Amino acid sequence: MVDIAVISGSKSDQAIVDRILSRLEERGASYEHRVLSAHRNPDELEEYISGTDARVFIGIAGLSAALPGVIASKRCARSLEYL
Repeated sequence: MVDIAVISGSKSDQAIVDRILSRLEERGASYEHRVLSAHRNPDELEEYISGTDARVFIGIAGLSAALPGVIASKRCARSLEYL
């Protein structure tokens, strides 16, 4: 089990990912990182979100910033199933 799922939209976001992962490591947080685009990999992204037990999601996106919104919409829908 990981506490934090870090999802970036493309490999071009790696410099930002490295900074975030460095901070998580400094704090001893358990995390995993995936490169999954909301546009190019929507099925894989949904599968990952629904299959992970992470409690916190960090979405790293470029110009369109669609990824954080998609993550939130999928995760909120999953959370509502338990109500």
